[in-house]
Amino acid sequence: MKRPFISAAVAIVVGLFSGCTTVNETGRSQLMLVSPSQEAKMGLSAFEQIKKEEKISTDRQVNTRIRRIGKRIAASVGREIPNAQWEFVVFDSPDVNAFALPGGKVGVYTGLIDLAANDDEIAIVIGHEIAHVTSRHGAERTSQNYAIAGVGLLAMIGMEVKDVDPAKRNMALAAYGVGTQVGFALPYSRLHETEADSVGLRFAAGAGYDPRSAASFWKKMAEKGGAKPPEFLSTHPSDASRIANLKKLAPKYMDLYRKNKARNE
Repeated sequence: MKRPFISAAVAIVVGLFSGCTTVNETGRSQLMLVSPSQEAKMGLSAFEQIKKEEKISTDRQVNTRIRRIGKRIAASVGREIPNAQWEFVVFDSPDVNAFALPGGKVGVYTGLIDLAANDDEIAIVIGHEIAHVTSRHGAERTSQNYAIAGVGLLAMIGMEVKDVDPAKRNMALAAYGVGTQVGFALPYSRLHETEADSVGLRFAAGAGYDPRSAASFWKKMAEKGGAKPPEFLSTHPSDASRIANLKKLAPKYMDLYRKNKARNE
């Protein structure tokens, strides 16, 4: 009865050790068990569904503005994104939000456009969201979930082989779930946000947008937001940590910004 479980566990372990890649812009190693084609397929499907469910803005001027900013940032990535079919859509909603999906699909909400003081601040957000895609953060999180589930399966099999009491087994698995969430998944989510901030600033500056606008925009976001959990229980860095990091990063990209601002004027 236990052989199928053991075979599955062996397959998981082999998969985990064979699925590594690197983030181009930072050199960080990441676990990757999802292919670029799978990732793009999921992104394209999700974007089509969002377009059916959300109200798309018909404001020609706003759409032209977002497409102009988005295309400049996409060009500043400086490399081809697998299966990218770039599309920039404005959603008519007061939500202060934007997102990017694998396959080059980007959505920006009018609530965010209204909050932003200028194109630079909008570009910072779009750059951040595109950086999530180029760094394959979504696929990495999916891969990590596979890994967490795989290790949990190994633990379950080990306890079953040793005939551990079912109640103790359930307690151990519950503790494992909480531990991996707080000690692994959430820290990686915060790392992804910080990495997207850094890479996104580079993309925005490379498109001729001022990287100093990041701190000013996130200050407004912080003032608009309500109560938030402690940083160690959050998917994002604290507002204070994020703003301080963005202020620290901005000078690094000023030469790139000035060079490309002149080019795009």
